[in-house]
Amino acid sequence: MRELRVLILAAGKGTRMKSRKAKVLHHAGGAPLIHHVLAAAQKLSPDVWIVAGHQAEKLREILPDGKFVLQNEQLGTGHAVMQAREPFDGYTGDLLILPGDVPLISAETLQHFVRFHRDGGYSASVLSADVGNPAGYGRIVRRGDEVSAIVEHQDATPEILQISEINSSIYVFHAPALFEALTKVRNANAQLEYYLTDVIGILEAQQKKVGGFKAAQSEEVLGINTRKELVAIDRAMRRRKCDQLMADGVTIVDPESTFIDAAVEIGPDTVIHPSVQIYGRTVIGDDVTIHSFSRISNSKIGSNVSILDGSVVVDSTLGNDVSVGPYAHLRMHTKLEDGVKVGNFVEIKKSTLGEGTKAMHLAYLGDATIGKKVNIGAGTITCNYDGVNKHPTIIEDGVFIGSDSQLVAPVRIGRDAYVGAGSSITEDVPSESLAVARGRQVNKVGWVRDRKKKEKFQPGQS
Repeated sequence: MRELRVLILAAGKGTRMKSRKAKVLHHAGGAPLIHHVLAAAQKLSPDVWIVAGHQAEKLREILPDGKFVLQNEQLGTGHAVMQAREPFDGYTGDLLILPGDVPLISAETLQHFVRFHRDGGYSASVLSADVGNPAGYGRIVRRGDEVSAIVEHQDATPEILQISEINSSIYVFHAPALFEALTKVRNANAQLEYYLTDVIGILEAQQKKVGGFKAAQSEEVLGINTRKELVAIDRAMRRRKCDQLMADGVTIVDPESTFIDAAVEIGPDTVIHPSVQIYGRTVIGDDVTIHSFSRISNSKIGSNVSILDGSVVVDSTLGNDVSVGPYAHLRMHTKLEDGVKVGNFVEIKKSTLGEGTKAMHLAYLGDATIGKKVNIGAGTITCNYDGVNKHPTIIEDGVFIGSDSQLVAPVRIGRDAYVGAGSSITEDVPSESLAVARGRQVNKVGWVRDRKKKEKFQPGQS
């Protein structure tokens, strides 16, 4: 679009959230509310400014590349825009103003809105929507495509209260007209605040045209004031995400119980069973099956992967043709190469398993580098922590680790070596060697019979 600048209002406390955290920092769809609004705005303009106030330092932390205007006192939306006069000084184009708590707004709707504003030659335009329950919202009074007034709910007559078209608090202004009108805004109201909506009335009095553009999907313009509304918006975002993925060829057996963040990418012919959670910037390939009660976060998963029930995969990378679970836990940059199989109750932390390696039962593998076609027996533990430092375990290609073995790091198991079941390995094992580290078995014949006789005829018994 031709020159357009954007201002996002994100200074408020959101007192009705009853939270120590600023409203725009609360999450929906897997990211702070402000992230979603900023992402939509940046598709229209590279020049986006944010008005920060309450917890401005936290906002700067999550948006390190953002351009900020500071509103030290929160004296209303009009006052917030006044603080942006300096960075927009001399700017003669259009200014799109967005609240920071409308995460469902789409770039497409904003593009249509700005085009409507420009095609109509308006000094200001208001984005509106028809809603089923408009209680609490300002009502749009219009004549044709033009807005004649925005009437706040508490000031509305019974006749105006019948109007279902609401003000979204999203506007486009011709910047010079906006900042000139702001000089005339007063705080003669119960809250002693300067309202941006008053600019509309001032422009109307100056006989300047104000347009009203109605969003096709009313949910896009809904803001958030309470925890209940936050949950409703989060649910809407996740429903949208499921709808988009299903349209792209992903099977989601039960969208109502499936939680997928907005930034997640999933390939076609993947099947997601009920009660699965996929968070962050996870990328999942084609033909993957994810079974119920599994949780995946910020991970990369290849194609033809099977993740069985109750598994947790966090900050990890899985290759193609991998099988995980049930009830496995992968974390802290674990990497599974192609064809790896990880089974029941196996926990892997900060380790790499080479192509075709198997760890099928009840194992803990931490800080380990494991080669190709290794067999990890049930109950194997890499003892990586000495109480002060973590130490590495290296298992080379083709190794067989017998069940219930402990590998006390730092230790290296050479290529094609065998470790006997029940061993506690404290020294390196050479390639193609058998290591057995356990006490020799002793069978005491008749020991049980003798013990029973002693118990039966102990001195002092009658």
